This record gives sequence, C-alpha cells and structure tokens, in this order.
Amino acid sequence: MSSKNWRTATRLLHDAPNRTEFGETSEAIFLTSGFVYDSAEQAAATFTGDVEHFQYSRFGNPTVDTLQERLALLEGADACIATSTGMGAVSSALLAHVKTGERVVASRAIFGSCYWIVTSLLPRYDIETELVDGDDYAAWEKALSHPTAAVLIESPSNPMLDVLDIRRIADLAHKAGALLMVDNVFASPLGQHPLKLGADVVLYSCTKHIDGQGRVLGGAGLGSETWIKETLQPFTRNTGNALSPFNAWVLLKGLETLQLRTKAMAANAATVADALAALPGVVQVRYPGRADHPQAEIARQQMNDGGSLVAFEVEHGQAGAFACLNAFDLVAISNNLGDARTLATHPATTTHMRVSAEERAKLGITAGVIRLSVGLEDAADLIADLTRGVEAARQA
Repeated sequence: MSSKNWRTATRLLHDAPNRTEFGETSEAIFLTSGFVYDSAEQAAATFTGDVEHFQYSRFGNPTVDTLQERLALLEGADACIATSTGMGAVSSALLAHVKTGERVVASRAIFGSCYWIVTSLLPRYDIETELVDGDDYAAWEKALSHPTAAVLIESPSNPMLDVLDIRRIADLAHKAGALLMVDNVFASPLGQHPLKLGADVVLYSCTKHIDGQGRVLGGAGLGSETWIKETLQPFTRNTGNALSPFNAWVLLKGLETLQLRTKAMAANAATVADALAALPGVVQVRYPGRADHPQAEIARQQMNDGGSLVAFEVEHGQAGAFACLNAFDLVAISNNLGDARTLATHPATTTHMRVSAEERAKLGITAGVIRLSVGLEDAADLIADLTRGVEAARQA
C-alpha cells in the first residue's frame, strides 16, 4: 500500500499499514511476549530462518515492525531497528559495530550521555576515541587521516545548536574506512535527511519529536539492509534492547501528526528566537534559522527549517539562568525536548552536568545558557513569558 508518489503528510498516515484480517483503521497493538506455531516443524524452521514467523517480541513484533518499516520509508533507509530508548540506539550502534583496538572519532558537541559513552565506556574495551571541534575541518582531516571504524556526530548539536557539514565529514569518514553515524534528533526526520548527505547510519530518540507529547521512550537506528540485519539487529536482539509494542503504537500515533507539529514548532521557534535577540539582558541567541548563526549557510543548505530548539544566554551566569527559569509561568522546566509544550533546561547543571567545566567551556556552554524547546503554544504568550524570565535574570 506504499507509494513513492505520496507526499510526506500522506505517507506518515498510510505507509506500511500491516493491517490484519479484521480491517482495523488504526494499527493494532500486539501486546504479546510470545507467539505460537502450527507445528513443531514450523517452530524449528522459524528458528533456522527458513520460515518467516514471529518468535518472541524481543526478536520481533508486528506493531514494532510497522513502526520500523514506516520510519525506514520516511527516512529513505533500507531498514530500521527500534530500540527501548534513544541512548539505546546510540550505544547499540557503536558497540555492535566497533571492535577492540579500533578507533571512534566524535564531534565534541554531543549529548552528555553520548559524551560518556565515547570518553568513558568505549575506552574500557580498548577502543581509541578522539573528540573534534565540529567546525574545525582541519582537525577532522587530521583525526580521520588514520583508519577509523566509526564517526559519531550531532547536527544541530545539543545544546548550542552547532551545525556540522555532514557531507564534508561523510567524505572524510569514508576515506578513513569509517561509518558516519548522525544523531538527527534536534533536526527531526522531516527537518534534515543525513542519508542523502552521505551519512551511513541515522539515530533517533523517538521520545522527542516523533512522540512529541511526553508520553513514551523509544529509539531507532536506520541504515543499509546489510548493516542493520547483520550488525545492529543481532546485537539488539541478543542484548535485549527492544522497544515495547505499546510504545511502538504510541510512536506510530505521533508520526501521524509529525509534519503538522514540527512545522508549527519551527515557525514558533523562529519567532521566539528573533524576540529573544531583541531583549535587553540576552547575551546571545543561537538558532540555525537566523542569519547570525555561526553556520547559517550550512544550515540553509542541509536543513529544511531552523528546527524547534533555541539556545540563549542571559546575564549573571547561573544565578541569572535560575532566576529566568524560576520566573516562567508558561514554559516548563524539563530536560526533555521536541514536545508539544515549550520546555526549558539549564544544560550546565542538567544534561551536561557530567561534562567537565573545561569541556563545557570549549563547547560554549556557559553558566548563563538556557536550552529552549519551543512547542505549539501561541508565540505571543511564549514571548511574554520569556520576557518575564529574562527580566528576572537581569535582577539576579
């Protein structure tokens, strides 16, 4: 029932329906841990792979399969594996692919848990790791002048929204023999298409824009049929990194409104970013859709819009940031993002608290920085609330 002639909004509703004989409109939820067989012979053939039949929901489930198929069609990937969380997707992709004695190169500006995996976990297995400033392409060339197994980047990055040249880094990664893995969470599947820019693997926290309503956790890794089936799938199946059928069903519901939500959120974010930039007491604003963004030209070339995330810095450091957050009536303090509701967090004491002060300084994460995930509220109400917060920061 899939058609390449359908446009995105249609495909989000109708791709990969996997409808049962009951003819349900909404996808069915297969809340079952196991499956039965018609015979012992069928069971045996299922385990050898000679017969296609569901075995166990850790290995495969009809609802989860529907989500994986729809995400793959949306992303333009050969295949997809859904995982229990976004970090489950990142950790599985790296640990499934990289072996002891190999190298991983990552951009310095990555989420705190990704930073921990690269700098703390992988070295325990004698995997060499190196961090590179995202926009220092001479450093990328140097780091990737040696054989490398994997390159991990975020673009836009968390939380300062650095935009990396994915195609340029992909070319360097491939010359080094590496797979380029792109965490595309901040852009969302509709805001940027890393596979078209040369990436090999795309990673998502489906918790964010795909659900987009603060309900469930989930993750996904997408790439070639060979890599997904031969590398990632055996790892997730045997280590138990499986998405629950119920969460998969909720995420399928989220996909149905993804285009409507992300377009409206990006429009709100652009309006809010401009308003913040005009407020006394705001030291800086980072938004990929603004002309004053350091990588505005790259963002224009590879992103469909500026996204729903804004980073801004207020006066008086942490005291100012806390005063700003505490003064909000509408904006909620939360370290989640991509939600229909506008959320704000203080990265230095939340998402990036375990990143050293020295590293945070290199990333531009000062004590006064606030990360704002813009939702679907009326932009005028958001601006009024943000204005109140910034004024409180000035008085701190």
